[in-house]
Amino acid sequence: MILKSQVEWALHCCAILSGLPEGRYLSTKALAELHGLPKEYLSKALQSLSQAGLVHTTLGPSGGYRLAKPAGELTFLDVVEAVEGSGRTFVCQNIRANNPCRPKDFCESGPCAIARIMWEADEAWRAALRRATFADLGRTLEKEVDPAIWAGTFEWVLKRAG
Repeated sequence: MILKSQVEWALHCCAILSGLPEGRYLSTKALAELHGLPKEYLSKALQSLSQAGLVHTTLGPSGGYRLAKPAGELTFLDVVEAVEGSGRTFVCQNIRANNPCRPKDFCESGPCAIARIMWEADEAWRAALRRATFADLGRTLEKEVDPAIWAGTFEWVLKRAG
């Protein structure tokens, strides 16, 4: 499975937005510049987050985006589903019914073992993303990112936040 690039972009943007002080917003332009992304394409990912109610937006010179709920309540799954949708990653086409060795009009009563295994794996993946919050990510990054880079990034962000 390959997720859209917009999923990565949206996750990184939420990570940055989770560190904004209350009442401050960060523009698409600033988020695009920080991540080295084309503003027009990043806008689509941010619109998906907005439509899903994960970010608040405001217009004007000090406008932009901020998280709509606390970082401890926003999960990676929320963001992935905002961009990709909430459908299963595996769709069973029941191709076993095409087996020429099966009697004509033979009908299975339930999903095949392959579908069940794939759906179980999909749910395990979603459960892991459901457990991962942006508050957890912030604590991890604070430990792993060089302190000078960590401080410099947030200084850069705060200078641009409205």
